[in-house]
Amino acid sequence: MAKVSRTRMAFTKWGDRPHWEYDAVRLGSDAHGTWFGLPLGTHVARPGREFRTDEAQVVLVPRSGFVATYYARGGTAPCDLYVDITTVPRLGQDAMHAVDLDLDVVRGWTGRVWVDDEDEFAEHRVRYGYPPEIVDHAVSTCARVRDEAAAGEVPFDAATPARWFAALAEVTTESEETR
Repeated sequence: MAKVSRTRMAFTKWGDRPHWEYDAVRLGSDAHGTWFGLPLGTHVARPGREFRTDEAQVVLVPRSGFVATYYARGGTAPCDLYVDITTVPRLGQDAMHAVDLDLDVVRGWTGRVWVDDEDEFAEHRVRYGYPPEIVDHAVSTCARVRDEAAAGEVPFDAATPARWFAALAEVTTESEETR
């Protein structure tokens, strides 16, 4: 069995304020970016809140300004896709860092797509002084991702993350067999 490579996924808010962090399994890369998996029971935390995942998740870290999380059915996630609009993620061998820019694109289990936290983005861009190029990046990336997710375009289709859920299941099964 190949050694499972773990990556620390660290998000901050503007001004280096701490946000969500968790450890993920590096699954591989494709034309869309690098894919990570969160097995059932992964510890996820931010200041003031923490939980363990109750469904498998796969995370796409592309070479552009967002991080997309796909959820398997059966847990408490209210959606199958949650896209954090971020700065361009910095991905190293053992860690990923991105600044969460508040805007989120969400696709619910029924297929409805919406933008979440527009009010937070409007407040924070003033309070924390987001530079104009960051505002432009966040707004344009959010609109593009919303449209692509609503249309089911790759990588926001069903087939693309399915491959990575299968890879996560294989890694999880191999890990359990070696215990």
